[in-house]
Amino acid sequence: MAEFKNTLTVDKAEQDRVVAEQQKKVEELLSVRYLTPETATFARTDGGFVALTLTGDERYDRVNFYRAFPFSSPDTYISVREPDTKAREIGLIERLALFPEPVVAIINEQMNLRYFTPIITRVFDLKLEYGYAYWDVMTDRGACQFSMNSGSIPHLSECRLLISDVDGNRFEIPDFTKLPQKDIKKMDMFL
Repeated sequence: MAEFKNTLTVDKAEQDRVVAEQQKKVEELLSVRYLTPETATFARTDGGFVALTLTGDERYDRVNFYRAFPFSSPDTYISVREPDTKAREIGLIERLALFPEPVVAIINEQMNLRYFTPIITRVFDLKLEYGYAYWDVMTDRGACQFSMNSGSIPHLSECRLLISDVDGNRFEIPDFTKLPQKDIKKMDMFL
């Protein structure tokens, strides 16, 4: 009988060890690693991608960037992930502005490729027909025409607009009050 209790004690100790080991793995998976200029070095690669080296010589030849809040706070909480199909998160940049300007430029370039959102700078024409709004605009990427359902346009702030066309493309007006007055008048129905 004493031998049986001893075996249970060993098994209990082994169970406790395994549980503690698994708990540590879960905590590591759920913990957030914040990347700072002191712990992370980003560099452009020859292929036009971005490599990451972390303190302790941990290196990633290619990383991708994802905004946690792409419209409400595009320069905070940027997830840095591996490019494979699992897209495992390596770490999180809490505030991009803490990094040196050349690094900010490299990261912004990558995110601009991922989050393609032309900025509307002029509204030449805007017509409502059959439940659709037809836009003829100038963007920071050139002239463009698109249509959208004639519903409301989401306001991201008091004067910032996000317009989605019927194909799911997004256009942004960072501050509609800075558009020419005649352009604003054309948009009255949406404001």
